[in-house]
Amino acid sequence: MAVADPLPLYQPQPAALDSAVRFEGVTVERGGISILDGVSASVPKGSCTAIIGPNGAGKTTLLMALLGEIGYQGRIILGDPSRPPRIGYVPQRLSFDRGMPLTVSEFLAMGFQNKPLWFGIGPNVRRLSRDILALVKADHLAERTIGALSGGELQRVLLALALRQEPDLLVLDEPSAGVDFRGELIFCELLDHLRHSQGFTQLMVSHDLATVTHHATHVICLNRRVAAEGPPRHTLTSENLTAIFGMHMGLVSSRSMPDNRAVCSAPCCRERDSD
Repeated sequence: MAVADPLPLYQPQPAALDSAVRFEGVTVERGGISILDGVSASVPKGSCTAIIGPNGAGKTTLLMALLGEIGYQGRIILGDPSRPPRIGYVPQRLSFDRGMPLTVSEFLAMGFQNKPLWFGIGPNVRRLSRDILALVKADHLAERTIGALSGGELQRVLLALALRQEPDLLVLDEPSAGVDFRGELIFCELLDHLRHSQGFTQLMVSHDLATVTHHATHVICLNRRVAAEGPPRHTLTSENLTAIFGMHMGLVSSRSMPDNRAVCSAPCCRERDSD
C-alpha cells in the first residue's frame, strides 16, 4: 500500500509582478540531510508575511538563504531585478558581553560613522542615532548600556539598527523571542505602524500563532516544503496546521478579526487571549 503524502496538496501561487520576494524550488541539504525541499512561495510587496512551522522545519534556513548566508539550489528573486532592494535584518538574538560598557548610542553609531568609537561620537551621528531610536519609540534608551536592556528593549534597538538604511524588505527571525506577551503586542503594533508609514515589506519567522493571526497579511506554512500559502483565513486551517505541526492545533475562525483576517482558536492562542 502506498504511503500517503503527509502534506495536503499545494498549488504554488502564480508569480505576481508585485512580489517583493519569490522563492522558486529552493533546496538546501547539509550532510546528505534535506533541510528545504523545493520550496516555492511568494512574499507580496507591502505585506506582513509570516513563515510558520515546527522546530526543524527550515524556517530560519530559508531566511539565511534569502540573506545569502548559506548556499542553496533553486532561485530567489528579489523584487525588481533592475534595482536590488535594501534589506534590513533583525536577528532572533544577539550574543555579546553584557558587561561591556557600550551605550545604545555608541552601538548605533558603529553603523553611522567610519571612525573608531574611541575618537568619540560626532553631534550629527548622535542626532541620527536619537532620531532612529525615536522612530521605534526608544529614544529614552540612548544612554543606557546595551547589557542593561530587557529583551523587548533590545529588540527595539535591533529594529532601529535595521531601519537605519531605510529598507525595502525587513526580515525578522522570531521577533517575539524572549519578550513577554505585552511587550510582544506592543512590538508587533509598532511594526504594523512602521510598515505602513515607511512602506517596506515585512518577512518574519514566527512560532506564535496568535501573533501571526493578528498581524500577518500573508502566511507561508513550511515543513521542509510548503504546505500552504496565502491569507491567514485560507492557510491557517486545522488540516494545514495538523499537517505541518503533526498534531491537532485547533480551529481558525475569520469572523472575530477586522479586515477578514483570521484568529486562531488553538489552545496556545486561547491562553494568550485570556491574559
